[in-house]
Amino acid sequence: MPQLTFLAVHAHPDDEASSTGGLFRLLANQGMRTVLVTCTNGECGDALDGAKPDADHHDGDEVAKLRAVELDRAVEVLGISRLVRLGYRDSGMIGWPQNEDPESFWATPVKDAAAKLAKILLEERPQVIMTYNEVGFYGHPDHIQANRITLAALDMIDYEPTLYYNAIPNSVMARYRARWEQEEREQREADEAKGITRTLDEPSAREEIIMGTPDEEIAAIIDVADVSDAKYDALAAHQSQIGDSFWMKMDRAEFKQAMGHEWFVRVTNPENLEGAVTDIFAGYR
Repeated sequence: MPQLTFLAVHAHPDDEASSTGGLFRLLANQGMRTVLVTCTNGECGDALDGAKPDADHHDGDEVAKLRAVELDRAVEVLGISRLVRLGYRDSGMIGWPQNEDPESFWATPVKDAAAKLAKILLEERPQVIMTYNEVGFYGHPDHIQANRITLAALDMIDYEPTLYYNAIPNSVMARYRARWEQEEREQREADEAKGITRTLDEPSAREEIIMGTPDEEIAAIIDVADVSDAKYDALAAHQSQIGDSFWMKMDRAEFKQAMGHEWFVRVTNPENLEGAVTDIFAGYR
């Protein structure tokens, strides 16, 4: 029986922990080979002092160095067998000037980046691959590009793996939305107590990124509760980016309850699977 290998194509350092952190650790504990392909260096992330990319003193290269160290820590926590950095520059959000940087992932021809990924796929021959859907889960250019190069790379190799997209069921997203709305309400009340007011028509930062998947379209439901501590620690390793995220506001027991599953939509199905599976290697073992 060939070595079972799982490979995920993620856009930035920290993406691996949020949507596949539990799965990576679970598979490592089972003795499976796991490979992480990180497409960008994350230059458009927050600086150590919280500065955003539009701040005068924000240095993308320094941010990338910081995030490289954080990624190495997360990879160790998750027991990932091989990390491959494609090394493209972070493209930022749609409409940002970084989109036009010829070294950015978004500006790179799909066929060029796909050829690099195809080489890795042929080296590893993973049975199962994961990336994002065609809208990049929430519209980020680098996530969209990860989808495009993954699909193009699959056309360049000599076998058909099972491809999954990460997802969050609508029923779960509704719970997340309620939590986010509560956090924003509490923050608004705290601001008002300090004399800080926000206009009522100011859009929520969450509104643009909330995307769920109909529950009936979920094709893999992976129970990662037993490795939730590792997932928490992997997220915490990316302190510069998500130190104040809603994940890090939970204690470990609450995190285990809220983040005890990871969900995926099946895109290719060479094993003719039916329904929602509970093993990402269903059909292969």
